[in-house]
This record gives sequence, C-alpha cells and structure tokens, in this order.
Amino acid sequence: MSNAKLLQGNEACTLGAIQAGLEFYACYPITPSTEIAEYCSEELPKKGGKFIQMEDEIGAIAAVIGASLTGKKSMTATSGPGFSLMMECLGYASFTEVPLVIVNVQRVGPSTGMPTSPAQGEVMQARWGTHGDAAVVVLAPGNVRECFELTVKAFNISEEYRVPVIVLSDEVIGHMREKVVLPDPSTIKLINRKKPEKPEGYMPFKADPDGGVPPMAAYGDGFRFHVTGLTHDEAGFPTNKGELNEALVRRLNRKIEKAEPQIRDFVTESTDDCDILVVAFGSSAMSSLSAVRQARAKGIKAGLFRPRTIWPFPEEPLTALSGKVKKIIVAEMNLGQLAREVERVAGKAAVKRVCKVNGELFMPDDILSVIMEGAK
Repeated sequence: MSNAKLLQGNEACTLGAIQAGLEFYACYPITPSTEIAEYCSEELPKKGGKFIQMEDEIGAIAAVIGASLTGKKSMTATSGPGFSLMMECLGYASFTEVPLVIVNVQRVGPSTGMPTSPAQGEVMQARWGTHGDAAVVVLAPGNVRECFELTVKAFNISEEYRVPVIVLSDEVIGHMREKVVLPDPSTIKLINRKKPEKPEGYMPFKADPDGGVPPMAAYGDGFRFHVTGLTHDEAGFPTNKGELNEALVRRLNRKIEKAEPQIRDFVTESTDDCDILVVAFGSSAMSSLSAVRQARAKGIKAGLFRPRTIWPFPEEPLTALSGKVKKIIVAEMNLGQLAREVERVAGKAAVKRVCKVNGELFMPDDILSVIMEGAK
C-alpha cells in the first residue's frame, strides 16, 4: 500500500521529527517556520509529547536544552531574527554537549528584512554565529522529502555525538508542497544517546576512549551531576585551568571532525565527465539542476554538486571534483557565503559567484546563462 502524501516542507520536517522520537518542542512562532509550530502543537500531544510556546526564542532554546537534559529528544524551529537570539544558548548546548535540533527556515535579512521571501544568508551564522570554537552540524534539505529525511538524520547525529544539529531550510523549501512517499517506519534507523550503566563514579564529560563522546545520563534517573557553561572538568565542575579548556574545546571539535566521513552527505548529477560544475544547496539547487540538464541537452558538459551537509563542509569530495573541471559556478541566495568555502578548496578551477539577495528564487535561465558563458 502506498504511503504517498501531499506535504509541505515544514510539515514533512515535523513528521520527520516525530518519527525520530521527538518528545518536546518549544518555540516562538516566526515566519516562515510557523507551520512547524502549528503541526507540532497538533500532532506531538497525540504521541505523548509536549508542546510549549515560549515568550521568545531565547526562552525556546533554553527550554529545549532543559528538556534534553531530562533525556527527552527536543527541537525548536525559527527563522532569521529568532535564530540570532538563539546564538548564546547554541554555544551553551555545544559546550555542555546537550543534544538538540534547531530548524532554521531562512528568510531575507538582515534584521526583520522580508519575512515571506526566501534567502540563504545564514550559512556562516550557522557555523560561526556563537562565540568561541563551538562544534555544530548543519544539514540542508533540497526538497520536501529531504525535510523529512534530514530531520530524522539531524536527531540521529545529535543523539550519537551529543551535539546541536541545525536543519538549514529556506522559505521555498519550507512552504513548497510535493507528493512524498514516506518510508516505512520499520525501515528507519533511529539512534538514541548512549547512557551510563550506573550512577556510582559517573563523570558526565569523561569521553569514551574510542569515539570521544561521553555517555549521557538524564536528570531524574538517579544520577547526580553538574552542568555549567563555564569551562568544566570531566565531573562538570568549573575550572580556570587553561589546559583543561584547551583539551575540552579540542575534543568537542575533534569528535565531529573524526565523524565527518559518516556525517558527510551530498548529491551529484552528471559529474563523471563535466567541464563546468555547479555547486548549490537548498532551493537554489532545484533551479541549478534544471539548468544543468538543459545545458546537457545543448551538448555542454555541466554537472551539479549539492551538499546536504553544509557543516562539516564536504571538502574532500568537492576537492576531488574541482581537480577535474575547468570552472565552478556557485549559485546561492546570499552574497557568496558558501562560495568562500568552495574557493578555498577549488584548487586551480576558476570559481564564479552567482548571487541573489532580492528575495526571489533563482530561475533556471539565471544559471543556464552563466553556464553557457563559461562554456565559450
């Protein structure tokens, strides 16, 4: 029997979260992510979960952190200004290794900007928005089905590595409707955080020798432990010892760097023999794909590289492709945030930025014309 549904991207994201085991959702509604809050308020209580609308986005992410510390899979969703307000708590969650998922449905900025128009201006903010060298993972869905798939993946990564994970959507992806065939729930792999075996001698931030990820107890399960945003030792208590801060910060980043081959995710089309490579993510990649196919029909060897993992940046596969092409075109709805990373790894290949910040989605012809020009 078909499990096909007509879904909006934000709705698919909510269904993915619930399928992944979401138990607590806190938010402050903001366009264009509000539908996630609406769907969660309706569907999550049916599964025994809790929904709460907080006074602002700071309260929302703080509530999500608190719920996660009690052992609940937790999520919030927001956009531009709200995401900015969450930055301090995002750093806190990273430093204290609290699993959580943040969905950012991007819109035009800065400031209030154009709330109902698409943009992709938080690529760098997602990685570097909070202060300090914090470890985060950022996933970017490119269609409605991927809103479901990557939200499930976000929870799995967050739970396995005790790290905040951001799902970086945008207004077009969030509000677009598509026919989606959802996978059978029995086929979906779910990961839960590793728990310690006994309270005696529990050290909440003592890493396993292999993975660098400490087991995580839940408040209320008989474990007594301390959590602080201050630099802390393996027991969780504050310390001013510089060598402990360095060891902790390096471990937090190393656990993600080490897992990059498992986390890394990307999609390619016609890259085996391409001379011109288009790099795009999210809704910009839909128009880019059409442009690449039209270029191929005209005899131009174009290909597409679409990262589904923005951070860690898929450096290794893109570097390998860069060595085989003459030109790289980066299409994004910002002034070149992803392009900076592409330029860093592109080697001798020339990189052309194609940028939009007018609140309008790329048309395939916008990108096709650049491909045609590059093929001359």
